[in-house]
Amino acid sequence: MSWVSQEKQAANWAIGFLDEVWWSRFALPRTRAWQTSDDPVHLVEQTWQKADSDAKALACYGVLWQRGPAQAPIRDQMSLRFVDGRPVSDITTQFLASCCTELERLGKTAWLLIWDNAPWHSSKIVRTWIREQNQKVKSKGQGVRILPLFLPKQSPWLNPIEPKWVHGKRAVVEPNGLLSAKQLAERICAYYHCSYEAHLSLPAKVS
Repeated sequence: MSWVSQEKQAANWAIGFLDEVWWSRFALPRTRAWQTSDDPVHLVEQTWQKADSDAKALACYGVLWQRGPAQAPIRDQMSLRFVDGRPVSDITTQFLASCCTELERLGKTAWLLIWDNAPWHSSKIVRTWIREQNQKVKSKGQGVRILPLFLPKQSPWLNPIEPKWVHGKRAVVEPNGLLSAKQLAERICAYYHCSYEAHLSLPAKVS
């Protein structure tokens, strides 16, 4: 393969680190081991229990995209989708499909997907979906292939998206109040410069 064709192939590839996180609607936990009855966080949680129908926290899928040379990678772009409920295999495939659609729009043909060994990453449902996605791309000659790469078990520090989550949580928290689920999602998307899209959810069962 010539240098020119290698450069062209590299330009058509995407590298993305995928992970999930829970976003709390409450202030970050206090560092002390107890709370007084007039503590703002304690009072906010009492209010939530009495009059709030939103869940305490939002689950969210995210991908940190990498570009530039391997010696000096640039990782400043994120893709996010919130979840109604919690991450499961069937929602994971929805998120992968939405990412592939966007990557294809950008002219990419393959995605090096780097993630951990969560059950909803390595399940039979997800592995089958990825295999069928790659077969479809090969047969049609269009679309985005996925090449999954699993990080070592219990090694979250190897995923560069983890610090992004930490900084984001510090930036969007409301210290003395309670954010609605929509307010929290909008703050998160604004912080990461992402558009706020419809939440992923499992399809309703047909009776």
